[in-house]
Amino acid sequence: MYSKNDVAPFPPMGWNSYDYYNTMVNEDEVRANADFMAKNLKKYGWEYVVIDIQWSDPDAGKMNPHVQYIPFSHFCIDEYSRQIPAPNRFPSSRDGKGFKPLADYIHSLGLKFGIHIMRGIPRICAANHTKILGTDVTADQIANPFSISRWNGDMYGVVHTKKGAQEYYDSIFSLYASWGVDYVKVDDICNTNMYPANPYSAEKEIEMIAAAIEHSGRAMVLSLSPGPAVIEKAWHLEKYANMWRITDDFWDTWPLLKAMFERCEVWQRHVGGGNWPDCDMLPLGKLGKGFGNEWYTRLTPDEQKTMMSLWCIFRSPLMIGTDLPQIDDATLALLTNEEVLSLEKNSHGAFLVTKDENQCVWASHGNGCPAKGMAINVGLFNLSDEEREVSVRLCEIQGVSESKTYSVRDLWQKKDLFPLQGDAELTRTIPAHGSELLRLF
Repeated sequence: MYSKNDVAPFPPMGWNSYDYYNTMVNEDEVRANADFMAKNLKKYGWEYVVIDIQWSDPDAGKMNPHVQYIPFSHFCIDEYSRQIPAPNRFPSSRDGKGFKPLADYIHSLGLKFGIHIMRGIPRICAANHTKILGTDVTADQIANPFSISRWNGDMYGVVHTKKGAQEYYDSIFSLYASWGVDYVKVDDICNTNMYPANPYSAEKEIEMIAAAIEHSGRAMVLSLSPGPAVIEKAWHLEKYANMWRITDDFWDTWPLLKAMFERCEVWQRHVGGGNWPDCDMLPLGKLGKGFGNEWYTRLTPDEQKTMMSLWCIFRSPLMIGTDLPQIDDATLALLTNEEVLSLEKNSHGAFLVTKDENQCVWASHGNGCPAKGMAINVGLFNLSDEEREVSVRLCEIQGVSESKTYSVRDLWQKKDLFPLQGDAELTRTIPAHGSELLRLF
């Protein structure tokens, strides 16, 4: 019904509750973040408001910081084995309304609404033999007790060959469609790392979920987590999903950020056409309140700019992980530079030009016709622990004409720098772990 490019023509950009709130976000907090996005970020392309894990658990967070996910917690579940919002945390969901009132409010702001789910069916439903909508099957009959998450004990996988399996997924996505959900992040599915010999063991559940979204009649972005995604299954991910994580959970440390250059290198040929390999969230500003240890991002200002530069030139989805109402001016400036963010919509074909232990150079092309002088974007990255020059000969970059004189523009500074001949060397002095984003035109 909907093509992948219709659903996600550009990398989705938004906010996700996890990095700051962990499992404990409530309705007032979601609304406050949506209000901030509508007022300050929407005009720059930010539009998704996503509630992450455990929204059906009324007791979420009560065992923090010792236990993140309460074992055998009593979720709020309807008569058909479907999780519904915990009313003590999301009061507008009472009386069977679900997330519809909250989604309606977010839509009224001109934004889009998303939720997180774990793949499979709640284990408590299998234990209680609860019903599956439209069938004579019960939850225990479609559950696979040998398919579980390594890090979250809430769910059993669903056996795709069992009667009622597709009907179960159809029923939950029909419910999400009735609420007005625009984006679903499905976890423990992109890499089922409980099973290292078969990390893509949930392949058939991905297919069932994609079919369920189509059957629902509502366009929804399908985002798969966690990573690292299996490159050998790129064809399958491209067929059934819009986004897939190319890393495990990404947090605010330089070693994790440096490792993302290799992740992007592996996935560079699979970006575009409604397919968006996902570098994970942007751990900026204040983080970790829900983990019991609130902190300000440990990334230096230069590392924060490097993260944004890589995510944007690669065209990763962008999901902000902070509490937006508390955002500081420096972080807001990072998230509202329209020239940098333009790469998400107005570039294509990002590729690694050169890389060694000390430096990395990425490039991409602006949208348009090469014969009419299409712009070329260049990302220069200093991977070393000290200030150094980062250099590249322009003729190494595909699409550069050696006979042309280019104007060089700094996208972060929003200013033109100097002219440069296409056969010359581009050299910039960059601080440790820092970067520059330049446009040649």
